Amino acid sequence: MRPSDEHWMQRAIALARHGEASGEVPVGAVLVGTKGELLAEAWNTPIAASDPTAHAEILAIRQAGKKIGNYRLDGATLYCTLEPCPMCAGALINARIERLVFGARDLRFGGVRSKFQIADSELLNHAVSVEEGILGAECTALLLEFFKSRR
Repeated sequence: MRPSDEHWMQRAIALARHGEASGEVPVGAVLVGTKGELLAEAWNTPIAASDPTAHAEILAIRQAGKKIGNYRLDGATLYCTLEPCPMCAGALINARIERLVFGARDLRFGGVRSKFQIADSELLNHAVSVEEGILGAECTALLLEFFKSRR
């Protein structure tokens, strides 16, 4: 764990809450560059965008690529409140993101630890360093409260 991990995860949680207020599943993502600079941030918007790929991670990766003018985000760290799905884990590989930090595991669809281990698979041409559980209790509680209110 790095000293700035909790700071950036708190920001991802705030973004997740923003998404929740819009009726989206509360997932937030923050992408930070090699010098600790904010490259991009996003929350889930598949409902509002009518786009099943509009996950927080994908949106942050798209924004960062446009910002730096390159699809490769070498050295970047992605902070996400929820374990990325297989689609998002694949995007991390394609973007050459160096490090992933996530809060809560996704026991149903997790593509990094829970169901699949895509991000750091030895079968692929790039491996992402994965750190999990940063503010995990808070991230999990956010999701549990959201789904409890929907039932």
